Amino acid sequence: MTSTVTNNNLQKYIPVIGALNSKSGFAYQLTRGVTAIANASQMALAESYINGLEIPDSLVKGTVNAVLPIFYKYFPSLLVPYEWVLQESQELAESSRELMKVQYDLPEELFDLMLRESELIYPKYTMALWEKGASNILEAQKDMLDDVIEKLDIKDGDNILDLGCGFGASCNYILSKFPNVKVTGLNLSHIQCEYMRKKMQDPQSALSSDRFTLLEQDFNEAVFETKFDKVIAIGMLEHIGNLTNALEKIASFLQDNGQAFIHIISIRLPHNIWFPFLEKYIFPRARVWNYDQIPLRNRHLKTINQWYINGSNYRKTLSSWLKDFDANQDRIKTLNYGMDYERFRRMWRLYLLCCIAFFEAGNGQVLGNGQYLLVPNS
Repeated sequence: MTSTVTNNNLQKYIPVIGALNSKSGFAYQLTRGVTAIANASQMALAESYINGLEIPDSLVKGTVNAVLPIFYKYFPSLLVPYEWVLQESQELAESSRELMKVQYDLPEELFDLMLRESELIYPKYTMALWEKGASNILEAQKDMLDDVIEKLDIKDGDNILDLGCGFGASCNYILSKFPNVKVTGLNLSHIQCEYMRKKMQDPQSALSSDRFTLLEQDFNEAVFETKFDKVIAIGMLEHIGNLTNALEKIASFLQDNGQAFIHIISIRLPHNIWFPFLEKYIFPRARVWNYDQIPLRNRHLKTINQWYINGSNYRKTLSSWLKDFDANQDRIKTLNYGMDYERFRRMWRLYLLCCIAFFEAGNGQVLGNGQYLLVPNS
């Protein structure tokens, strides 16, 4: 114990090694300088690849797999490319409309083909749960939704709010499973909302029920007259800049005896992290929150249970997406991405390849998913 405390005290004064948020002034500034060099090197390599540099998939993943565990263990400060990653912003959902343009309003058919869909499981752009024995992506996504239902203890008759509901996968599945629940889905993505509107006209879809309400709206502006029994936020809070205010807002949506379930990508390092390539090209103004950040913010919502989901589940999910992205090139390459397709293809594959390696590093014990069950803190 004494040795650990001594090492932590020493690391305050040593640049680069250890956590960034505990550095002294000089060590902090020097660490930021080294981080800027690391960022520039990473971006130069990534952009060379996007622009045509041939690098085998095995080399991309092998390099990240070799380097990232070292960063996780000794140099986590180098995984904070921007100071805002450590701080809460003024806005709840930062750059939300830019995010829609860059990511979530890409052609619907890209996601249909890459994520897959069935009559019951609509395209779901978040982690699938493979550890229960699923043999394919649709089974794993069903297992994930069943796991959420069990942890949140959804009951028939509940009035549920699904924040950032994507293509409506969880909304449709819950409505199909419970004949008396009501579900409201909130989503800013016009493309995803249009997908759900088509399903709302299909009598075979549970979204066609009058028990489903869709709101195409920014979380920043969301206000509800009614209070909900359950609130679900799956894969939304990575795009939130102010976690404290977001949890306060979620609390305002709940009945006094209600419950919220939050599922996010999270890191078991001393502080939040992010990656400059993903920031510029894939998910602007996102963060990977430290695993303990939500329980620490207990003023309005109290965490009564939390789970860490090993990163191997997201690795397998991303691997399935990459396989289906590659297998459907004949159709995917004909869609409009607002840029040269070959450039988009290389950018998208690099995103998937890197994320596979990020979750694989450290045997999935460092980067994975955090799940939290919360109740109003009265």
